[in-house]
Amino acid sequence: MKIIIVNDYEEMSKKAANIISSQIILNSSSVLGFATGDTPLGTYKKLVNTYNEGDIDFAEIKTFNLDEYYHLPKDNTQSYNFYMTENLFKQVNVKPQNIHIPNGMCESIEEECLNYENAIEQADGINLQLLGIGTNGHIGFNEPDVKFEATTHLVHLDEETIHANSRFFDSIEEVPTKAISMGIKTIMQAKKIVLLASGIEKSEAIYNTVRGHITPEVPASVLQLHPDVTIIVDNNAASRL
Repeated sequence: MKIIIVNDYEEMSKKAANIISSQIILNSSSVLGFATGDTPLGTYKKLVNTYNEGDIDFAEIKTFNLDEYYHLPKDNTQSYNFYMTENLFKQVNVKPQNIHIPNGMCESIEEECLNYENAIEQADGINLQLLGIGTNGHIGFNEPDVKFEATTHLVHLDEETIHANSRFFDSIEEVPTKAISMGIKTIMQAKKIVLLASGIEKSEAIYNTVRGHITPEVPASVLQLHPDVTIIVDNNAASRL
């Protein structure tokens, strides 16, 4: 596990974008795993800038997103499909058929989860997975639990997560209480993982991820077992290390 401590969010975003850009340059048909939320926005902005400068090409890139809200239409402005389209996909030359995001409006959750796992397998796995981290240590929407959920599955979101996500909605009542998420095994099968964290509110989660026991009560702690993890944190998020 490699820890990179930077001064601020801007520097964190730049380093993350550089790592992803290098992956694309080294393998123009890479399979990239993407995350959503506030944390990776700066990274996506810098990737778009690098693309516009002609230094990277998304034409053969395949993408898989970590998660999506359950029963939230993809054209809803708070869906992760909408988020990815607005913040990255419509600004680069990634092919629509190469974009994979769980279908929150699926008729069969079991079939959707199985199909998502099969699609990742058919793509020969994820080369680089970008992660954020919740204040409770969740990665994707894998919430603290008594066990690790292995593969893509339906999640009942914790009250802490619902409250944290309520800032994106008009009221907390509008926040979905369920989501479809890659499981821990799926995430851990990525060949390389980059986790980002910014802000003092993430410091305890980062400490528990890096220094704590490996436990499903802190889902991100399992990353200690991965052979190629880079954690990029600003000074505030790293303040307890």
